[in-house]
Amino acid sequence: MVKVGMTGRQELTVTEELTAKAMGSGELLVFATPAMLALMEKTAYLSVADALDEGSGSVGTMVQLTHSAASPVGMHVVCESKLTAVDGRKLIFSIEARDDCGVIGQATHERFIVFHDKFQAKTDAKLPEK
Repeated sequence: MVKVGMTGRQELTVTEELTAKAMGSGELLVFATPAMLALMEKTAYLSVADALDEGSGSVGTMVQLTHSAASPVGMHVVCESKLTAVDGRKLIFSIEARDDCGVIGQATHERFIVFHDKFQAKTDAKLPEK
């Protein structure tokens, strides 16, 4: 059962593949905003995954994000999430990412609980029939 207060934590080391230059979001060899966003979503997703019913999961639907400090290649990054609200199938998370020097980003993230088979079938139905 999903409950307010559930937390998650993920860590990584910034690699060249995670830089703005490599991801196409800039020219510098610094931790890319899209990479930080992916880390934040993963942290939130995994924090509740085991508490969901069999055959269900969650999908991201909204992110309000600030990326306030750059992190170089080789820097250690820690991301922590906290589930702050549950409204039916809607989940709201507060997320913070830090490197060894301090806070580098914060986000509010919304996810919805979905049933995998139903969600996938509805999505696949958008494709033209062959």
